[in-house]
Parts: sequence; C-alpha cells; structure tokens
Amino acid sequence: MPFLRVRPLVAALVLAAVAGPAFATTSHLPRTQVPGVYHQQIGTLQVTALFDGTVALGREELVGIAPSAVTRLLDHRYVPEDGKGLQTAVNAYLVQRGNHLTLVDTGTAQCFGPGLGQVLGNLRAAGYDPAEVDDVLLTHAHPDHLCGLLDAQGGTAYPNATVWLSAADAGYWLDPASEASAPQGVRFAFALARKAAAPYEAAGKLRRFRAGQALPAGVSALDSHGHTPGHVSWKIDAAPGQALLVWGDIVHFHAVQFAQPAAAYEADSDRDAAIASRRRMMAEAADQGWWVAGAHLPFPGLGHVRREGDAFAWVPGEFTPLPAPGAE
Repeated sequence: MPFLRVRPLVAALVLAAVAGPAFATTSHLPRTQVPGVYHQQIGTLQVTALFDGTVALGREELVGIAPSAVTRLLDHRYVPEDGKGLQTAVNAYLVQRGNHLTLVDTGTAQCFGPGLGQVLGNLRAAGYDPAEVDDVLLTHAHPDHLCGLLDAQGGTAYPNATVWLSAADAGYWLDPASEASAPQGVRFAFALARKAAAPYEAAGKLRRFRAGQALPAGVSALDSHGHTPGHVSWKIDAAPGQALLVWGDIVHFHAVQFAQPAAAYEADSDRDAAIASRRRMMAEAADQGWWVAGAHLPFPGLGHVRREGDAFAWVPGEFTPLPAPGAE
C-alpha cells in the first residue's frame, strides 16, 4: 500500500488528522509534582532524600557581604526568586543500613504553613513505614528540622524511634528561660521545639548527647555550632574511606555561600562561629571526598564539595540507577 511508504512523521500527522480531536488530544498536564523522593547508593548505605517543600529567603538576609556581590553571585545561576525571596529547599534524609533505618532531620510538619510538611508523606511514598524508623538524628532544633517529629494530629510521627539532639541545643531550645532572653525574631521557635520533643522525652526516647558519648553504630556527630548553639553535622560511615556528611544548615544560600563562605545568614545565633563551621565542614568534605547532604541545597541536595582557590563549589550528584537486588 502506498500509505505504508510515507515517512513516519508524515504518517503520524495523517493519522492525527483522520482520527480527529480525540486522537490528537493529550492527557491533562499534572496538577502536582511527582513525589519528592530520590535514592542514592553510597557504599553500604541506601540514602533516600525526602523533599519537605520550599521556603523563600530574602537576599537581604545575607550579612557580611555587599549587596552588589550578592547580585553578582546570583547572576546567571537561575535560582528561582519571587517577591518573597529566593526559593530554598527543605530536605530530610533517610539512611538505610541493612534493616536499620535512620532519619536525619524531619522537616516542618505543620509549623510553616502550606507547601511544606511533605517529609512524612514522601517517606511513605518511598515505601517506608514511619514506625520502622529506629533513630532520628537532629542537626539542630529549629522548626524546619524537628517539627516533623509530630504527625498532623500532633502525635509521634516515629513512635519507635530514639531521637538524638545535642545537649547544647536541647538545653537552649527546650528551656523556657532561654526564650525570655532570645531575640524577638526567634522566640516563636521555642514553643514549637518543646511541643515536638515533649512526647519523645516523656517516653524516654529523647537522647541529649554530649561529645564523647555513645551514638548509634557508624555515626559521628561533628561539632558545627554557630547557626545554633549546639548545631551538629552527622557523619555516617558508608564503606572504608567513604562517608556521608549530612550537614544540616551549613549552607542556606548555595549560590552565594560556597563562593563566599564568610557570607553569614542573619538567623545564625553566632555568625563568626557559623562561618568557621562552614569553612571547616566544606574543607573536610572536599579533602576527604565525602558525599554531602544539605538541608537547604536544591533537592535532592546530594553531591560533593570541590575546592576553588580559597573558596568552594557545589558539585551535584549525577542521577544514578540503584544496583539490582543482591548485586555487590
């Protein structure tokens, strides 16, 4: 038949014309994004990045750097920005080693309004039951990291987990006396922290740890205070010479703070200490070749740090298929 010799594109156009609108109409565009889940195999660890949503941070919240320098660094980096500020991701990370599940940070839950609070739903979408989580490691006690300890009904989201929070952060954020002397702009966070931690503390499942005390196997808490008094970055061993560093809030403005580590965030409780911690964590991650997971890096927030002279650069991880079950 002559029709069969028509080039494929022409044939497709002819078929569409013959079939009419019903053939040509495509399905409706999606009304929601796909689940915010990404898996990465790192040594013996299967790491699942969990998207919580985004917040807008104003460029004026960067301090210790000239506005013109901020503009220059943001130029051609295409960070989404609207009238409220720069789009900033909120991420949490589930780490599986064998049958042991560790969640690092928990997202915002109901604390920050619509568009956030997606960690628990995305964890389920990834095929995990929250009741299976064994440990929750908190980098610090800000609402976007620990409010997700509670579910939508105010109950424990991870009923069988032990929650680990540095004694320095627990002593500050869970103490009403600290609230009275805190800057006005952060006082709202104290009640949220106490509410989220309360059911775990009542059940004897909140561990306020200090340097040198025992932690879950294969896990180290690296002092990275400055953003909060007891901020820690969690190093999780993955294989000999290989590790994952889940560094919490070392970076808020990725397009600026890698190139200019001395640019601080106005919400840092001790800006000089936060800058020192940022330089130290970036340098160690770069020199050791560690994988890095960042709470406020563009989702999935997994990659590496590269030195660039006296500064650094973020190298996002490549999309990688997971190994087949049973593969080495």
